[in-house]
Amino acid sequence: MDAPDVLAHSIAAPALLAPRGEVLVRRLLEQLGEDPQREGLVNTPHRVWESLSQLTSGYDQDVMDVIGDAVFSESYNEMVVVRDIEFYSLCEHHMLPFFGTCHVAYIPDGRILGLSKLPRMVDLFSHRLQVQERLTTQIAEALEEAIGPRGVGVVIEASHLCMMMRGVEKQSSRTTTSAMRGLFQTDPRTRSEFLNLINGS
Repeated sequence: MDAPDVLAHSIAAPALLAPRGEVLVRRLLEQLGEDPQREGLVNTPHRVWESLSQLTSGYDQDVMDVIGDAVFSESYNEMVVVRDIEFYSLCEHHMLPFFGTCHVAYIPDGRILGLSKLPRMVDLFSHRLQVQERLTTQIAEALEEAIGPRGVGVVIEASHLCMMMRGVEKQSSRTTTSAMRGLFQTDPRTRSEFLNLINGS
């Protein structure tokens, strides 16, 4: 085997040992007309697969495991709001990011949830291939199931790169979705209080 063949073999060999996901990224680079063996791309399949694994880690998590023992008996019966929870997710249609803030509120019915668990719940569902509408609903339903509150409100405001980078290319557009359950759905005053709180009124 001459020197060029030895070099080619030494570069290609690690790819044969790489996880299947990295092999697929290498093939994608080739389909795009790139050379996965050039200096700037040699480690790209590993980085991309590692990144995708992190961004979709929500598939490996269960809501109740995330909540753990952070449910407490408490007589407090007023609204609890955690606003401006940052999140990042991937649109399932183009696998491009969408990101923004999530506002979550609930009215306890004898049980409260540790405050840090609300952002963790948002992270769990956002770290999956998503659409914003489903993400909003999943957070509301999970909170309902976890502590059985008198009401739940979730509002998400997000920017979608699939709209900003391609297609209509509207860089300033933002999408707002909401999910209202219990008193947030049936009582206009409760819903208005929530919306006023997250809008800073």
